[in-house]
Amino acid sequence: MNIATSSAGRVHPHLYIPTEGEFAGWRTWRRDSFESNNGPFYHRFEDDGSIRCAFRAEARHLNAMRCVHGGCYMTFADYCLFALAAHELDGPSVTVSFSCEFLDTAGEGDLIETIGGVTRAGGSLIFIRGTLVTSGRPLFTFSGTIKRVKTRGSEPG
Repeated sequence: MNIATSSAGRVHPHLYIPTEGEFAGWRTWRRDSFESNNGPFYHRFEDDGSIRCAFRAEARHLNAMRCVHGGCYMTFADYCLFALAAHELDGPSVTVSFSCEFLDTAGEGDLIETIGGVTRAGGSLIFIRGTLVTSGRPLFTFSGTIKRVKTRGSEPG
């Protein structure tokens, strides 16, 4: 894996680009142990400026009914909030609201992708909507709000 740059061109120490495998050339973050342990989740910038997110469902993502666990959908969707807002982010941020609806199930081996994007970006809040799909079939819808966080020392004093 290689250290990558952010969408603004800055080197980002927690952003990696795999060099081999199904997701070679995609980006993933390695800063969050919960997310990293429950993924891996990936995103990439498309030629049209959109951002595509995806992961391949593995046995460890499944519940007792052999369907992708709802908590996995939710964790991936939270990852997607930040990936879909990548062009708007310029520093640390946190999820301040998250809503979702479960529509259908996916199974082991399914490629789960996200369709969505930023609906509005203000001074401190970014609003995002998305749908998780597999083979074009909607699985889960979500919306969320990200708040840009000011770091200590970033304000004029």
